[in-house]
Amino acid sequence: MHISANDENNPTALAPVRIPVVKNILSANAQTAQQNREYLTEHRITTLNLMSSPGAGKTTLLLATIAALDGLARIGVIEGDVASQVDAETIAATGTPVVQINTGGGCHLDAPMIGNALGALEAEVDLLFVENVGNLICPVSFDLGERYRVALLSAPEGHDKPYKYPGIFEAVDLVIVTKVDLAPYVDFDLEKFRELVHGLNADAPVLALSAKTGEGMEAWLDWLAAHVETLSAL
Repeated sequence: MHISANDENNPTALAPVRIPVVKNILSANAQTAQQNREYLTEHRITTLNLMSSPGAGKTTLLLATIAALDGLARIGVIEGDVASQVDAETIAATGTPVVQINTGGGCHLDAPMIGNALGALEAEVDLLFVENVGNLICPVSFDLGERYRVALLSAPEGHDKPYKYPGIFEAVDLVIVTKVDLAPYVDFDLEKFRELVHGLNADAPVLALSAKTGEGMEAWLDWLAAHVETLSAL
Protein backbone atom coordinates (compact mmCIF):
# COMPACT_ATOMS: atom_id res chain seq x y z
CA MET A 1 0.00 0.00 0.00
CA HIS A 2 1.27 3.43 -0.89
CA ILE A 3 1.26 5.96 1.93
CA SER A 4 1.42 9.61 0.98
CA ALA A 5 3.74 11.87 2.94
CA ASN A 6 0.71 14.04 3.54
CA ASP A 7 -1.56 11.16 4.64
CA GLU A 8 -3.39 12.34 7.77
CA ASN A 9 -3.87 8.70 8.83
CA ASN A 10 -0.14 8.11 8.87
CA PRO A 11 1.29 9.39 12.19
CA THR A 12 4.84 9.22 10.85
CA ALA A 13 4.09 11.27 7.77
CA LEU A 14 6.20 14.39 7.41
CA ALA A 15 4.48 17.66 6.73
CA PRO A 16 5.82 19.61 3.76
CA VAL A 17 8.38 22.24 4.68
CA ARG A 18 8.15 25.63 3.07
CA ILE A 19 11.49 27.31 2.57
CA PRO A 20 11.16 31.09 2.27
CA VAL A 21 13.98 31.37 -0.26
CA VAL A 22 12.96 34.72 -1.72
CA LYS A 23 12.45 36.25 1.72
CA ASN A 24 15.85 35.02 2.88
CA ILE A 25 17.57 36.32 -0.24
CA LEU A 26 16.00 39.75 0.12
CA SER A 27 16.79 39.85 3.83
CA ALA A 28 20.45 39.07 3.21
CA ASN A 29 20.52 41.62 0.41
CA ALA A 30 19.02 44.26 2.71
CA GLN A 31 21.75 43.73 5.28
CA THR A 32 24.48 44.25 2.70
CA ALA A 33 22.61 47.22 1.24
CA GLN A 34 22.67 48.87 4.65
CA GLN A 35 26.42 48.30 4.83
CA ASN A 36 26.78 49.88 1.39
CA ARG A 37 24.61 52.81 2.49
CA GLU A 38 26.76 53.41 5.56
CA TYR A 39 29.93 53.29 3.44
CA LEU A 40 28.51 55.70 0.86
CA THR A 41 27.30 58.08 3.57
CA GLU A 42 30.63 58.00 5.35
CA HIS A 43 32.45 58.82 2.13
CA ARG A 44 29.85 61.42 1.10
CA ILE A 45 29.08 59.68 -2.17
CA THR A 46 25.63 60.37 -3.62
CA THR A 47 24.54 57.28 -5.52
CA LEU A 48 21.82 57.02 -8.16
CA ASN A 49 20.46 53.69 -9.36
CA LEU A 50 19.38 54.05 -13.01
CA MET A 51 16.81 51.45 -14.07
CA SER A 52 15.12 50.92 -17.42
CA SER A 53 14.42 48.41 -20.14
CA PRO A 54 17.30 47.60 -22.54
CA GLY A 55 17.99 50.39 -25.00
CA ALA A 56 16.15 53.15 -23.15
CA GLY A 57 19.24 55.36 -23.25
CA LYS A 58 20.91 55.04 -19.85
CA THR A 59 24.45 55.10 -21.25
CA THR A 60 23.67 57.97 -23.63
CA LEU A 61 22.26 60.00 -20.75
CA LEU A 62 25.34 59.22 -18.65
CA LEU A 63 27.66 60.40 -21.42
CA ALA A 64 25.76 63.68 -21.77
CA THR A 65 25.70 64.14 -17.99
CA ILE A 66 29.42 63.47 -17.63
CA ALA A 67 30.13 66.06 -20.33
CA ALA A 68 27.80 68.63 -18.74
CA LEU A 69 29.31 68.18 -15.27
CA ASP A 70 32.93 68.16 -16.38
CA GLY A 71 34.98 69.81 -13.63
CA LEU A 72 31.93 70.18 -11.36
CA ALA A 73 31.76 66.69 -9.87
CA ARG A 74 33.95 63.64 -9.44
CA ILE A 75 31.80 61.07 -11.19
CA GLY A 76 32.08 57.30 -11.04
CA VAL A 77 29.99 54.66 -12.80
CA ILE A 78 29.13 51.05 -12.04
CA GLU A 79 27.93 49.27 -15.18
CA GLY A 80 25.65 46.25 -14.89
CA ASP A 81 25.15 43.94 -17.85
CA VAL A 82 24.34 40.30 -18.41
CA ALA A 83 27.44 40.03 -20.60
CA SER A 84 30.07 42.16 -22.38
CA GLN A 85 31.64 45.45 -21.31
CA VAL A 86 30.66 47.60 -24.26
CA ASP A 87 29.00 50.30 -22.16
CA ALA A 88 31.83 50.33 -19.62
CA GLU A 89 34.37 50.87 -22.39
CA THR A 90 32.28 53.71 -23.77
CA ILE A 91 32.15 55.38 -20.35
CA ALA A 92 35.85 54.74 -19.68
CA ALA A 93 36.75 56.52 -22.93
CA THR A 94 35.60 59.78 -21.28
CA GLY A 95 38.16 59.30 -18.51
CA THR A 96 35.46 58.47 -15.97
CA PRO A 97 36.27 55.72 -13.44
CA VAL A 98 34.03 52.74 -14.17
CA VAL A 99 33.59 49.22 -12.82
CA GLN A 100 31.89 46.54 -14.92
CA ILE A 101 29.63 43.93 -13.35
CA ASN A 102 28.57 40.99 -15.53
CA THR A 103 25.74 39.02 -13.97
CA GLY A 104 26.16 36.00 -16.23
CA GLY A 105 22.44 35.74 -16.90
CA GLY A 106 21.11 37.48 -13.79
CA CYS A 107 18.42 40.06 -14.51
CA HIS A 108 19.47 42.62 -11.88
CA LEU A 109 22.27 43.91 -9.72
CA ASP A 110 22.23 43.22 -5.98
CA ALA A 111 23.84 44.76 -2.92
CA PRO A 112 26.77 42.30 -2.64
CA MET A 113 27.70 43.03 -6.27
CA ILE A 114 27.69 46.75 -5.53
CA GLY A 115 29.73 46.22 -2.36
CA ASN A 116 32.39 44.41 -4.36
CA ALA A 117 32.34 47.09 -7.05
CA LEU A 118 32.82 49.86 -4.49
CA GLY A 119 35.98 48.10 -3.37
CA ALA A 120 37.17 47.96 -6.97
CA LEU A 121 36.44 51.60 -7.77
CA GLU A 122 39.97 52.95 -7.66
CA ALA A 123 39.12 56.63 -7.50
CA GLU A 124 37.57 59.15 -5.15
CA VAL A 125 34.12 60.13 -6.34
CA ASP A 126 31.28 62.17 -4.91
CA LEU A 127 28.62 61.27 -7.50
CA LEU A 128 28.15 57.61 -8.41
CA PHE A 129 25.80 56.32 -11.09
CA VAL A 130 24.80 52.67 -11.13
CA GLU A 131 23.55 51.58 -14.54
CA ASN A 132 21.45 48.57 -13.68
CA VAL A 133 20.75 45.61 -15.94
CA GLY A 134 18.11 46.45 -18.56
CA ASN A 135 14.86 45.22 -17.02
CA LEU A 136 11.69 46.92 -15.79
CA ILE A 137 10.82 44.25 -13.21
CA CYS A 138 13.62 42.63 -11.20
CA PRO A 139 16.02 45.52 -10.38
CA VAL A 140 13.49 47.44 -8.31
CA SER A 141 13.20 44.56 -5.81
CA PHE A 142 16.83 44.79 -4.75
CA ASP A 143 18.06 47.62 -2.55
CA LEU A 144 21.65 48.47 -3.45
CA GLY A 145 22.23 51.04 -0.72
CA GLU A 146 21.69 53.85 -3.22
CA ARG A 147 20.40 57.31 -2.28
CA TYR A 148 18.07 57.77 -5.23
CA ARG A 149 16.30 55.53 -7.70
CA VAL A 150 15.66 56.78 -11.22
CA ALA A 151 13.47 55.09 -13.83
CA LEU A 152 14.08 55.78 -17.50
CA LEU A 153 11.57 55.10 -20.25
CA SER A 154 12.16 55.97 -23.89
CA ALA A 155 9.37 57.56 -25.92
CA PRO A 156 9.31 54.68 -28.45
CA GLU A 157 8.34 52.27 -25.63
CA GLY A 158 4.92 53.89 -25.29
CA HIS A 159 3.14 55.82 -22.55
CA ASP A 160 1.25 52.77 -21.23
CA LYS A 161 4.15 51.19 -19.35
CA PRO A 162 2.98 52.29 -15.86
CA TYR A 163 -0.08 50.08 -16.46
CA LYS A 164 2.13 47.09 -17.26
CA TYR A 165 5.04 47.62 -14.86
CA PRO A 166 3.65 49.57 -11.90
CA GLY A 167 6.27 48.34 -9.42
CA ILE A 168 9.16 50.33 -10.79
CA PHE A 169 7.18 53.57 -11.11
CA GLU A 170 5.88 53.23 -7.55
CA ALA A 171 9.39 52.86 -6.10
CA VAL A 172 11.50 55.57 -7.74
CA ASP A 173 12.38 59.15 -6.84
CA LEU A 174 12.46 60.42 -10.41
CA VAL A 175 11.14 59.32 -13.81
CA ILE A 176 12.87 60.39 -17.01
CA VAL A 177 11.36 60.05 -20.47
CA THR A 178 14.26 59.74 -22.90
CA LYS A 179 14.49 60.13 -26.68
CA VAL A 180 11.77 62.78 -26.76
CA ASP A 181 13.19 63.90 -30.11
CA LEU A 182 11.44 60.79 -31.46
CA ALA A 183 8.09 61.62 -29.86
CA PRO A 184 6.61 63.13 -33.05
CA TYR A 185 7.18 59.84 -34.84
CA VAL A 186 5.82 57.40 -32.24
CA ASP A 187 2.65 56.96 -30.24
CA PHE A 188 3.67 58.61 -26.97
CA ASP A 189 1.40 60.88 -24.95
CA LEU A 190 3.58 62.66 -22.38
CA GLU A 191 0.70 64.12 -20.39
CA LYS A 192 -1.04 60.75 -20.22
CA PHE A 193 2.22 59.18 -19.09
CA ARG A 194 2.63 61.79 -16.34
CA GLU A 195 -0.93 61.15 -15.22
CA LEU A 196 -0.31 57.40 -14.99
CA VAL A 197 2.98 57.81 -13.12
CA HIS A 198 1.51 60.26 -10.62
CA GLY A 199 -1.41 57.93 -10.06
CA LEU A 200 1.17 55.46 -8.72
CA ASN A 201 3.71 57.85 -7.26
CA ALA A 202 2.60 61.42 -6.69
CA ASP A 203 6.01 62.53 -5.42
CA ALA A 204 8.14 61.51 -8.40
CA PRO A 205 8.85 64.30 -10.90
CA VAL A 206 8.61 63.29 -14.55
CA LEU A 207 11.23 64.88 -16.79
CA ALA A 208 11.35 64.60 -20.57
CA LEU A 209 14.63 64.98 -22.43
CA SER A 210 16.80 64.03 -25.33
CA ALA A 211 20.43 63.42 -24.47
CA LYS A 212 21.14 63.46 -28.20
CA THR A 213 19.77 66.93 -28.94
CA GLY A 214 20.10 68.42 -25.46
CA GLU A 215 16.38 69.13 -25.15
CA GLY A 216 15.34 68.96 -21.50
CA MET A 217 18.85 68.34 -20.16
CA GLU A 218 18.77 71.54 -18.10
CA ALA A 219 15.89 70.21 -15.99
CA TRP A 220 17.84 67.01 -15.31
CA LEU A 221 20.94 68.97 -14.29
CA ASP A 222 18.80 71.20 -12.07
CA TRP A 223 17.39 68.09 -10.37
CA LEU A 224 20.90 66.81 -9.75
CA ALA A 225 21.97 70.19 -8.37
CA ALA A 226 19.07 70.09 -5.92
CA HIS A 227 19.81 66.54 -4.74
CA VAL A 228 23.58 66.20 -4.86
CA GLU A 229 25.37 68.19 -2.17
CA THR A 230 28.54 68.79 -4.19
CA LEU A 231 26.49 70.27 -7.06
CA SER A 232 24.50 72.71 -4.91
CA ALA A 233 26.26 75.68 -6.52
CA LEU A 234 25.50 74.49 -10.07
